[in-house]
Amino acid sequence: MGNWTQIRVACQISDLNTVSAVMSIVENNLMIEDANEIDLMDTCYGELLDESMINADRSVGAVSVYVAEERNPAESVSFIKERLDGLGIAYELTLSGMKEEDWANTWKKYYKPIRIARRLMVVPTWEEYEPQAGDLILKMDPGMAFGTGTHETTRLCATLTEDFMKPGARVLDVGTGSGILAIAASKLGAGEVMAYDIDPVAVRVAQENCDVNDCTNVTCGISDLLAGVDTKGGLYDFVCANIVADIIVRMAGDIICYMKPGGLLAVSGIIDTQADRVRAALEQGGLAHILTRAENDWNAMLFTRTV
Repeated sequence: MGNWTQIRVACQISDLNTVSAVMSIVENNLMIEDANEIDLMDTCYGELLDESMINADRSVGAVSVYVAEERNPAESVSFIKERLDGLGIAYELTLSGMKEEDWANTWKKYYKPIRIARRLMVVPTWEEYEPQAGDLILKMDPGMAFGTGTHETTRLCATLTEDFMKPGARVLDVGTGSGILAIAASKLGAGEVMAYDIDPVAVRVAQENCDVNDCTNVTCGISDLLAGVDTKGGLYDFVCANIVADIIVRMAGDIICYMKPGGLLAVSGIIDTQADRVRAALEQGGLAHILTRAENDWNAMLFTRTV
């Protein structure tokens, strides 16, 4: 049997369902700790319940996933932290079977060159790669920020950016993570890219990655969703948001205000069961749906501002 890392997130009971939804993106098999479920148990046969269970704090719960060593636990941890921070959820994350100080070093074990779109090739800074004709190389050393191109959500959003972003476009990347989509936009010919994240660590890593790639037209900054987004330079031709469905829905009514008429929005990070909800929210916010792309259980959608 291989080695497994338990990732356990404790939170308020009111946030347990949301935390479970985020954790299910990493792994479908969840272990949920909710002392309130004791009240729902059928004890007609006189089962004995441990006193610690009966007296457990009903206001808190926890969700755990078990990630196989070959799945790269470091990326799963970074993904969970980024998504929960973005949702503004208070939580405590603990690991069993993996030391926190070892996270950064695990990237080199799992992270190899990967093609995320027809022309976009993500290459770790420590790897040698011979470019093919037409390749655009993204040198990435993501450290503690999520977004290496290995997840379907990143690839889906990258393909939409490659296919629909026009050269010279003013681009907004909401929830930039490692900066991978901002760098992709820059490599594809964007005129200016503004990349934001709520996590200061992600912003620092994204800026470092932009510097490594000589993306001088990318500016990284801290913002809680759209709150700190710069519009002094004008509205945006292309907006990308590779985040979770709940956050997309939260900003669905406001995003149109940041887009030029005819501008495009690419959203990703949407599990199948949330696709209709996300589409409806963005359409209600005034945007028109153009297309949906899917890979496995994940969806990315393209919208436009028509007026």
